Amino acid sequence: MDGNRVYFILKENGCAYTGADRIMERQNDMKVKKFLYGGDYNPEQWPEEVWEADMKLLKEAHINELTLNVFSWAALQPSEDTYDFSKLDKIMEMVRDNGFKVMLATSTAATPPWMAKRHPDILRTDGNGMKRKYGARHNFCPASPTMRKYAPLLAQKLAERYKGFDNIVAWHIGNEYGGECHCDNCQKNFREWLKKKYGTLDELNRAWNTSFWSHTYYDWDEIMIPDERNENFVSEGGKQITQVQGAFVDYKRFNSDIMLEEYRLERDAIKKVTPDIPITTNFMWFFYGLNYRDWAKYMDFISWDCYPHMDTEPAEMAMAHDLIRGVAGQKPFALMESSPSVTNWQHINPMKRPGQMTLINLEAVAHGADTVQFFQMRRSRGAAEAMHGSVIEQVGLGGTRVYNEVKALGERLEGMSDILGSTVPSECAIVFDWENWWAVDALQGPTELLDYQKECLNYYRAFFDLHIPVDVIGTDDDLSKYKVVVAPMLFMASEDYAKKIEDFVKNGGTFIASALSGYVDKDYLFYQGGYPGPFKEVFGLWVEEQDALAPDKPDHFEWNGKEYEARLICDQIRPLSELKDLIAENKKVLGDLKYFDDPAYQISAEAGDMTVDGTYTDDFYKGTPVITENAYGDGHTYYVGTQSSPEFYRDFMEQVTERASVKPVAADAGDGVEVAVRENENGRFLFYLDHKNYKVEIKKD
Repeated sequence: MDGNRVYFILKENGCAYTGADRIMERQNDMKVKKFLYGGDYNPEQWPEEVWEADMKLLKEAHINELTLNVFSWAALQPSEDTYDFSKLDKIMEMVRDNGFKVMLATSTAATPPWMAKRHPDILRTDGNGMKRKYGARHNFCPASPTMRKYAPLLAQKLAERYKGFDNIVAWHIGNEYGGECHCDNCQKNFREWLKKKYGTLDELNRAWNTSFWSHTYYDWDEIMIPDERNENFVSEGGKQITQVQGAFVDYKRFNSDIMLEEYRLERDAIKKVTPDIPITTNFMWFFYGLNYRDWAKYMDFISWDCYPHMDTEPAEMAMAHDLIRGVAGQKPFALMESSPSVTNWQHINPMKRPGQMTLINLEAVAHGADTVQFFQMRRSRGAAEAMHGSVIEQVGLGGTRVYNEVKALGERLEGMSDILGSTVPSECAIVFDWENWWAVDALQGPTELLDYQKECLNYYRAFFDLHIPVDVIGTDDDLSKYKVVVAPMLFMASEDYAKKIEDFVKNGGTFIASALSGYVDKDYLFYQGGYPGPFKEVFGLWVEEQDALAPDKPDHFEWNGKEYEARLICDQIRPLSELKDLIAENKKVLGDLKYFDDPAYQISAEAGDMTVDGTYTDDFYKGTPVITENAYGDGHTYYVGTQSSPEFYRDFMEQVTERASVKPVAADAGDGVEVAVRENENGRFLFYLDHKNYKVEIKKD
């Protein structure tokens, strides 16, 4: 690998490969040998006399890349059969002549008004049945025939027109995909999606357990998208609840898939014209609505937009970067957007303090970013984003505090080319699964306060505090490189994944799961034969009951000589032998029924009981297990039957990682200092990020 090139993950049909040459080489053997530094630029929002000044100011700030044409559909296509590229031609030529690289967008993130007027199928319908009018930004229905006609056509025309520009380093399709639509077209497509998945209504009825509450379907046309008009409602606690969890999760899967279909139409249109220019779209934080791991299969490199809130802790920011790097197959990613100063859309939008912008962006680099890009280059004069931060303020002058810091960061990045293409060496991983996220969210009971993302963050924060690099992976990822794998609250899990975990542990790995793990299969049907379902033997235990706790009334437990809080949920854990005995007793009472032929009731003779590491200290279950471990093959498992305080997670993971011979990357960091690492053939690079004083030091081993 050439350490002077930017490396992204390329994927085709789910197969990943590195593609430095394809993303960074165009005509004339052009190579990018430094960080791409720039971001969204919308000169069409300003008169042309401003453009020349922008070019000079941006070059002075060490900007070398511009993302163009993100929201220009109405300008490019003023009517059904009319296209006007004249202004974009000027912009493209100006940017090329001034030496900037370009990520060229398709402009399809927001539709033009005439399209909604002539083709109302383009408009979304809310979950309450209300048909929306034209406006806002994410305003198209992904199943709309009109959208599926005109969006790829525009993408194709752009590719054909600008394919000769050798400064285009990537295509940017759409923008921050998201949202839902409940229109008739989406309803029709949802039924077709279900037909492909289940084949027959009998199979769908089985998977959704529709015998409950007389929901059995006898015609595909009887099936409705679950929303507040039928299966969904808002609970007393303000949470959206569904009555049919299988349908809820399937709709989430469908919505992600149909949105992906629209993206792929544009992608395929571009690939036919410019097959060698890589394609991306920008992801967002821990975005609930789309399964980014599925989307990654159809992106040449992964990019995302980073907008922390004023109360976002450094560990959560780091985990977000690691999640995106995980989606990218642990390869470098693009930081597509961040704000150089303020945002406009949060409840409170404070300025970034001196040094804070630099720290936030270098934290992204520390976790795998090979670009630093902003939204935006110059503020608009009006509308929603007129108060959003920019490199050039509306005053149009260099020398401002923000401009000077952007300039200083650009100069610093120019001296960091050795880091490009490097990866993060990790021996530990946390499983974060979108379908499980939806499954936990759909659950009625034991408490609405369960939060899958927060529980994953609890474990991630422990690694963060211990200065131990960690990958955030999915259930399809290979486990062979890891010593420790944590799967918090893995409520939905397949038997195939359980077998994968068994093999990992047998081969010497350490696996950790937490309360409410192994309850339902991929159809959202609860496992028979006791929880944690197919994981019973690897943990050597049975969870008989679950206690829900009020947030202000925790239980407590003792572990390793210290007492900690038990929060929100308390699993009632029993040795696996008790379950075996109970099954045997029931066989005596019930007889040799076919019921017991279910593999769920078959427990191997060699399956042993867990050992107890920690016990509850309160309530009637005082003295019963809460933290257990089990030797299995050459490895170990741990089960944490509750949620707890940051202190516990840190203490617990420190002990587990020490036993697994996992070492921190640095032991000399002070309080409030994050330490991250990247490495390649150019060396090992340690990032010391002082989140209290907004300072960054990079050391090379």
